[in-house]
Amino acid sequence: MAKKKKKWIAKAISDPGALTRKAKAADMTVAAFIAHPPKGISATTRRQINLAKTLKKLRSKKKKS
Repeated sequence: MAKKKKKWIAKAISDPGALTRKAKAADMTVAAFIAHPPKGISATTRRQINLAKTLKKLRSKKKKS
């Protein structure tokens, strides 16, 4: 069971840059798009935002170590 969870991040990032393109289409930076997402976004975009928040937390923890 643990082997399936091993590469979940790699699998989740199937289209790199998709969130950036969506943010630019909304005339926002990625950080602003994550902090204040526009109304009516899709479930996929919501998941991308949540993943970006998670990866940011992982990165900050890695820097502290």
